[in-house]
Amino acid sequence: MLDFRLYMAQRLTALIMAPLVLGHIAVMIYAIQGGLSSAEILGRTQGSLFWLLFYGLFVLAVSIHAAISAVAPAPFSLIASGIQIDSHTSQLRPASSIRA
Repeated sequence: MLDFRLYMAQRLTALIMAPLVLGHIAVMIYAIQGGLSSAEILGRTQGSLFWLLFYGLFVLAVSIHAAISAVAPAPFSLIASGIQIDSHTSQLRPASSIRA
């Protein structure tokens, strides 16, 4: 059950990160094309609740997503295809044949 919860948490953080990544890229392109320096960008964004929430949520989602990937990358990528790693033999098997 824990595997499923971690799998779903990683998928949820990916859903949250997708629009945030696109938003971040759009902001960076705008800043670069506008010739803004890092000091000018910080001057425009400091004190803004929107940017605090935007990047705060971004950092939180990336942290959770990356931590789950670092703990057990292989099983989560295989769950969707119905394959799991047998903890007794470390072999790949269909999920229905894994013994407890």
